[in-house]
Amino acid sequence: MVRMRFLYLLLAVPVVHWAIFHYAPMYGLLVAFKDYNMKHGVIGSPWNDFAHFRFLFTSPGFHRVMRNTIIISFLKLAFGFTASIVFALLIDQLMSLPFKRTMQSISYLPHFISWVVLGGIIKQLLSPSLGVIGVLLANVTGQSLSLLTDKAGFLAILVGSSVWQGVGWSAIIYLAVLAGVDQSLYEAAEVDGASRLQKALHISLPSLYPLMTIILILRMGQILDAGFDQVFNLYNPLVYKVADVIDTYLYRVGLVELKYDYAAAVGLFRNVVGLMLVISANYLARRYTEYGLW
Repeated sequence: MVRMRFLYLLLAVPVVHWAIFHYAPMYGLLVAFKDYNMKHGVIGSPWNDFAHFRFLFTSPGFHRVMRNTIIISFLKLAFGFTASIVFALLIDQLMSLPFKRTMQSISYLPHFISWVVLGGIIKQLLSPSLGVIGVLLANVTGQSLSLLTDKAGFLAILVGSSVWQGVGWSAIIYLAVLAGVDQSLYEAAEVDGASRLQKALHISLPSLYPLMTIILILRMGQILDAGFDQVFNLYNPLVYKVADVIDTYLYRVGLVELKYDYAAAVGLFRNVVGLMLVISANYLARRYTEYGLW
């Protein structure tokens, strides 16, 4: 530790950050078990005998946002997880290095654009009267269609835009693994007469299995996180029935209605479920495969 003291000094920066902004505020979780009153503070507020959690599990409104969150998260996971792997395999097969770098840069550029900006762009494109896509759909179908106010159409836009925004960024880590695959395996397969598709399926794809397992386990912990920024900037009252998720529900009850104690109970429930999903997914992965987080 003395010899590497400067490295430990660098390590102290993120450790202090996590201690101050992630662990120190955890005492505030006490409000989930209390009838919080700003006048009395966290410690002085009375205990409520798990009243918030009882209301949470019996509230029809929460059951709806829970269902919506799970549906949206699983759709994003299924399409986004698959798309990033397929995209990485396709990029890896490109022979032209300049073209490959250009495609990578273009694909992960949307990751750095805020959903406030992306939401405005999507709304403009899909506008039935002014948007390019909206006007094109109107000309093809003969009627004015607003996908953002249609329940099925909104879910398709939500999942599709999420995949478009994140596929390039998610593929970077897969491309890093593919770059480390022993090239002699491809050369041997080529000598045996394997096509590019066969090399991708039998060499490239299996090399990604350990990473795919780890990422899938971590993604399971985010099942109850459907993405507040995206949903909040795209949804409207006409699609609340399918678009209202836990994140927007927390925003309303916590910040708009100032029910900090109930919002803390909802957030604690979500995090506990996420932890249980990660532990369960890791257990299943270790049992049926040789990969896992621990």
